[in-house]
Amino acid sequence: MKIVRWGMIGAGNVTEIKSGPALQRVQHSSLVAVMQRTPGLAADYAQRHGIARHFERAPDLIRDPEVDAVYIATPPGSHAELALMACEAGKPAYVEKPMGRHYPECRLMIDAFSARAIPLFVAYYRRSLPRFMAVKAILAAKRLGSVTRVQYRYAKRPWQGDQRQLPWRLRAEHSGGGLFLDLGCHALDLIDYLFGPILQVEGTAANLSGAYDVEDQVTMSFRLVGAATGAATWNFTADRTEDVLEITGTDGSMRMSVFGNEPIVVDVFGAPTELIDRPNPVHIQEPLIRSIVDELRGEGLCPSTGESAARTSRVTDTVLDEYYGGRADAFWKRPESWPGRPP
Repeated sequence: MKIVRWGMIGAGNVTEIKSGPALQRVQHSSLVAVMQRTPGLAADYAQRHGIARHFERAPDLIRDPEVDAVYIATPPGSHAELALMACEAGKPAYVEKPMGRHYPECRLMIDAFSARAIPLFVAYYRRSLPRFMAVKAILAAKRLGSVTRVQYRYAKRPWQGDQRQLPWRLRAEHSGGGLFLDLGCHALDLIDYLFGPILQVEGTAANLSGAYDVEDQVTMSFRLVGAATGAATWNFTADRTEDVLEITGTDGSMRMSVFGNEPIVVDVFGAPTELIDRPNPVHIQEPLIRSIVDELRGEGLCPSTGESAARTSRVTDTVLDEYYGGRADAFWKRPESWPGRPP
């Protein structure tokens, strides 16, 4: 494959800067088609971004002989259906995060692509960002000694919109849960990238605001490979914003944000505090997309696959299981049965 010609399904905000331009900027990559079902939106996007073709039906884009690989940039509720279409057409897929509404959808995609030996990638792009690759290098060099504790705290002010017009991120049939699915998955996947699979997960979720049916509070604990312990909290009804990941070892510690762009703070016992400044690229998915193109061309490997992404979905399912009264079925179709749903 000399040039990877991409077809993009979905043309929402995430594609305007984060991913769409990156598909065009990466060497040996070209965005040749875009699909959006709302009449006129795909044509507008194509005109603004210099894309040759546009469609209003996903099957038309997927069947386009000029499209080599499919980028699925829709809400999670349609990921499995669209990915399976791409697989049936014999085309690799790059799926936005979270990979699916729950782990069973992830497994369905993985099994289908694996059976046909077709690559499947997921947009956990922090695995390729320079700032977190630097963190991984520090951990590999044992500069903090043996890691003993990992803690993450996230908070933001509550959603204040019209309850009659909930965004898709707060509607389980589209998102699989609340903002924990949309934002929490990034932190959990990053921990998986830095330390390996998250083990012995326990957690609980609640809804304190009553503004919608899905969860707005999450607390969890876990262990990591090597016996380090961990804890994380997400509060979507806070009076302030917070985004702090702390890694503590026997010889030092690190502190950083998951979503920010400020320097990473490294404190090693007996040494001055070190600030590591690795600014994110403007088109933040570009490094990961580069790794995908390299793999499709047989020149490298992408660090974010269906298998790695599914591990994060399995963790979120474990944490949210009690709130939704189980997550092995299509729980979004039975909201009246959710034990955690506010009265």
